Amino acid sequence: MQPPVGQKEINAVEGWLRSLHDELTAELETLDGGATFRSDSWERPEGGGGDSRVIEEGALFEKGGINFSSVRGAALPPSATARRPDLAGRSFRATGVSMVLHPRNPYVPTTHGNWRFFVAEKAGEAPVWWFGGGFDLTPYYPYLEDVQHWHRQARSACLPFGEQVYPRYKRWADDYFQLKHRNEPRGVGGLFYDDLNEWGFDRCFEFSRAVAAGFLPAYTPIAARRRHTPWGEREREFQLYRRGRYVEFNLVYDRGTVFGLQSGGRIESILMSLPPLVRWRYDWRPEEGTPEAALYRDFLQPRDWLEA
Repeated sequence: MQPPVGQKEINAVEGWLRSLHDELTAELETLDGGATFRSDSWERPEGGGGDSRVIEEGALFEKGGINFSSVRGAALPPSATARRPDLAGRSFRATGVSMVLHPRNPYVPTTHGNWRFFVAEKAGEAPVWWFGGGFDLTPYYPYLEDVQHWHRQARSACLPFGEQVYPRYKRWADDYFQLKHRNEPRGVGGLFYDDLNEWGFDRCFEFSRAVAAGFLPAYTPIAARRRHTPWGEREREFQLYRRGRYVEFNLVYDRGTVFGLQSGGRIESILMSLPPLVRWRYDWRPEEGTPEAALYRDFLQPRDWLEA
């Protein structure tokens, strides 16, 4: 049985997520060095609201967004109860921060992170709560040292919570960020966790904070190393093609997107994650021996990056 979680705990998580929202905004503006986020506050008719912040045409980021939301609803949508049918019909409170960054330079990876907290309630029964989140990396022209750095930072964030935490949530990321209709990973993974309540509230909350604190040290050095790499039309065309995979995943599989759409969320905020430019090519395949082929051959394969 879960320990009870009341308004005090809910307020603590929401306060932290608001602070995280502000911290990421400030740090990513500094990293970009040429543009700022514009803020768009909104309210949800059914209860709650949020603040969507978008950066466009920056020195580094062609488009990026960081959402904060704290919303309520009368019933959890099917996407939230598919794995937990016992929660069907419960009202909910959901608060979270979600972030997607699409750099212009094809040598700088796209990245995504989110951290969320749910409480599902039913009259006469104790509330059910859980944390979820993680971060992942989607390179177009990857470097082994960058992917190793990314996963070492992910492991460092998890290590205080046990030796098996990183392998567990790394595997979950590999399984989750998968375009099943193409049998193809979206990128090189990272961490993904959901339905986390088994350690009790305090430790689960501590873990989410640790994962969030690990994001900037994981991503900033990669972006700084690659942002001035020369690129041309070939690299840009491949970047736009691979962004198509990002769109496919987000619209078909992403739990946050599906949850937002099914729960009547704010469309502009939900689809903030989509890149500004993208293209599809019919049955295109990279030529053997090219850098584009190396992405598929050497990186779009789940593996132990710590030992690579």
